[in-house]
Amino acid sequence: MASIRNRRRPMSEINVVPYIDVMLVLLVIFMITAPLLNLGVEVELPEADAEPLDVEQSEEPLIVTVLENGDLYLNAAGDLDGTSSGLIDPESLVTTVAAIVRRNPELPVLVGGDRKVDYGEIYNAMVLLQKAGVQRVGLMSDPLKDRADGGGG
Repeated sequence: MASIRNRRRPMSEINVVPYIDVMLVLLVIFMITAPLLNLGVEVELPEADAEPLDVEQSEEPLIVTVLENGDLYLNAAGDLDGTSSGLIDPESLVTTVAAIVRRNPELPVLVGGDRKVDYGEIYNAMVLLQKAGVQRVGLMSDPLKDRADGGGG
C-alpha cells in the first residue's frame, strides 16, 4: 500500500501552453482591429493648389478640426494620456493648447475645416488658438485633383 501512494504524487507544474494559445489569439484580434479604429474626424477639406509645409518628420502637428455644425476637435499627436484629443469645448481648447505650446513653442499648429463650414467658425478657431499663445497657424486643404476632361475652357 505504501508503494501505491509514492507513485501518485500531486502535479506541481503549471501547463502554460493554453495561456500562450490564448495570448496569441488575443494578439491576432488586436492586430486586426487596431487599424480599423478611426482616431480622426471625417472632414471634407477644401481643395487648393498650395505647396505643402516643410515640417520636420519628427514633429507631428497639432490639428484643430472644425466640423460643419461648429464642433471643435483637437488632435494632439504628442498626447500620451489621451486627455487632449477628441471633441473639445472652446475654453478647454485654449487651456490645453496653451499648455502644449508652452512645452513646445515651435510645434506646428494647423486648422482644418469642412468645406461647408462658415468662414466665421474657422476664424473663431484661429482666434482661440491666438488666445492660447500660438504665433503661427496653418490651414489644411486637400491637393487639387487632376481634371480628367483635359482642363476647363
